[in-house]
Amino acid sequence: MKIKVLYEDNIKNSHKNYTSIEIPDGDYSVMLDIDYEQRLAEAKPDKKDEVKRFETVQEMFDLMNSKEYNHRRRFYNHWGLSKAMPNEEGEVSDTTEPLMKEVADDRVFRKDEIIRDHQNEYQDVCQWIRKVLGKKEDWADMFIAVRIDGIPIREYANSIGADENNITQKLKRATQKLKEEYKNRQI
Repeated sequence: MKIKVLYEDNIKNSHKNYTSIEIPDGDYSVMLDIDYEQRLAEAKPDKKDEVKRFETVQEMFDLMNSKEYNHRRRFYNHWGLSKAMPNEEGEVSDTTEPLMKEVADDRVFRKDEIIRDHQNEYQDVCQWIRKVLGKKEDWADMFIAVRIDGIPIREYANSIGADENNITQKLKRATQKLKEEYKNRQI
């Protein structure tokens, strides 16, 4: 049996290029069984009854070919050439990183800056909460842990050995105090 397999290194300009493989008859039944089991395992529970075992290897490869082809096509579809400068040898390669002004979302170039800004903002908020709650350091720690860091009340109460209701009441008081201070802040 002869089958056609999409040869991914030759996909250019959205044209499919295949290579042919000769498989002796009868040697492919195990391959079809394994493919069927893998697709069945990957299928969502409500879609398992739609998964069918292929009768021929060509059907299996056609499915793989279409998935691979569509994936590569989506990936390269809007990939234009960068206006980036050539390297030291004067070559501009396909892997040249695009300039910041050429991308729609420049956050990929500013990852460290964004993380640093987020950490600074977190520290500023925590500092303001501690300043407003002043002498009630336990309230500030509790508010930051539960409301900012997202620790569940039950887990926080267990970690400090306190009652959940007590923690809930303190959180309500701390929230009220922070709301009042936020309204009265100087801009």
